[in-house]
Amino acid sequence: MFFIRNTLFLTVGAMLTLMAMTAMAQSKTPLAQEYHINYSLMSAKAADLIRKTCPSISARMFVALGKARALKSYALNKGYSEPEVRVFLKNPKEKARVKAMAANYLKQQGAVTGDVQSYCRVGRAEISKKTLVGQMLRAH
Repeated sequence: MFFIRNTLFLTVGAMLTLMAMTAMAQSKTPLAQEYHINYSLMSAKAADLIRKTCPSISARMFVALGKARALKSYALNKGYSEPEVRVFLKNPKEKARVKAMAANYLKQQGAVTGDVQSYCRVGRAEISKKTLVGQMLRAH
C-alpha cells in the first residue's frame, strides 16, 4: 500500500511538473518579439554602428561584455535555452532585422548615412543622456 501511494504521488507530481513546463514553454514570447532582448540587441548594434562611423567615439568593451552577459542571464531566466538563444543570435534574418532597427533608431536620433559628424553628434548625445546605447560608448 505504501509503495502504491508513493508511486501514485510521484506519478501525479511528475505529471504536474510536465504540465507546468509545457505551460511555461507555450507562454514564452518568441525571442524576436521579446521587448527587452530586442531593445538591448538594437542598442548594442546602434552603439557598434556609431563607434565604427565616428572616429572620436569608441566602445566601452567591458561594459558591453557585461551587458551581454546580463542579457544572456535574463534570457535564460525567462526560460529560453542556450541553444535557442544561440540559434536566434546567429540567424541572418534576425541579424538583419536588428541592424535595420538600429539604423532606424539612429536615423530618428539624427544620424545621416554618409555624414560622419551626424553619427558623432548622436553618439555624444547618447553618452550624455546615459541611454543604453550611450553606456556602451566613450567619447575621446
